[in-house]
Amino acid sequence: MSSAVHRFYISMLVSIGVLVTLFLSYVGFSYYSTSLEERFYHPDHVWFKPSGVFGHGLGIVGTLLILIGVFSYIARKRYKFLARFGRLKYWLEFHIFLCSVGPVMVLFHTAFKFGGIVSISFWSMVAVVASGVIGRFIYIQIPRTIEGRELSLNEVKALKSDLEEILKGTYRLEESSYNAILASTDVHPGASGGNLLTRMISKYFEDKKTIRRVKNILRSNNLPNNHVIKVSRLIKSEISLNNRIERLHTMQKLFKYWHVAHLPFALIMLVIMVIHVGVTLAFGYRWIF
Repeated sequence: MSSAVHRFYISMLVSIGVLVTLFLSYVGFSYYSTSLEERFYHPDHVWFKPSGVFGHGLGIVGTLLILIGVFSYIARKRYKFLARFGRLKYWLEFHIFLCSVGPVMVLFHTAFKFGGIVSISFWSMVAVVASGVIGRFIYIQIPRTIEGRELSLNEVKALKSDLEEILKGTYRLEESSYNAILASTDVHPGASGGNLLTRMISKYFEDKKTIRRVKNILRSNNLPNNHVIKVSRLIKSEISLNNRIERLHTMQKLFKYWHVAHLPFALIMLVIMVIHVGVTLAFGYRWIF
């Protein structure tokens, strides 16, 4: 999958998720905005209530999306023959899509009314989605191969370009400009206080300033604009890779801890979901069949 196709693929998934949420909000706004005490008298109560045709259908479809998203991704990681059907990162993205849209449908299935044992499943689902967002952030901070395999520290360092040789061999820069550009890519551990997130945000804005400063240095050396863009991209890539190397060990530890937190919530959600479905069937609730 080319980068352009991949961007289109991601855009489509995001668009579908947003459109589904907007559609469900629009068609049910009148009912969902009615107080719980008065919903029984709403003309669409039979349609939108959790056991109604629309509400019940949302619960079924949402549950199926979650199950497909969870077990298809587990199967892709476990069975190597599935690698022929796409790289792991694409399966992960589809897993995130299904496990985002599914919970949205389940949310509307509940008609925003939570109670009993099902509420435990719902809030576990919320915890799974929230931890999934955090996990995705941590995941993309760890350098990986194009197939999705995590790179070791030595492999990451091997990706670094020889910036010094490129600048010397391709561009004629003043000595002071040359040294300033090389110094701009250095990482200074512990330069900022606060927690990891605070440091990352601070470093993000600091790197933005650094890129602007590098561009000004390059323009002061009368480099053509296309060369300024090329060198700026090279510097940006170098800074990004240096930051990842500096944070690699921390992110790897966080990812291990994340698995410990994410899995129990997912298991609780699935177990109670199965119990809920079983009780529903035992009491004779049916959908359109």
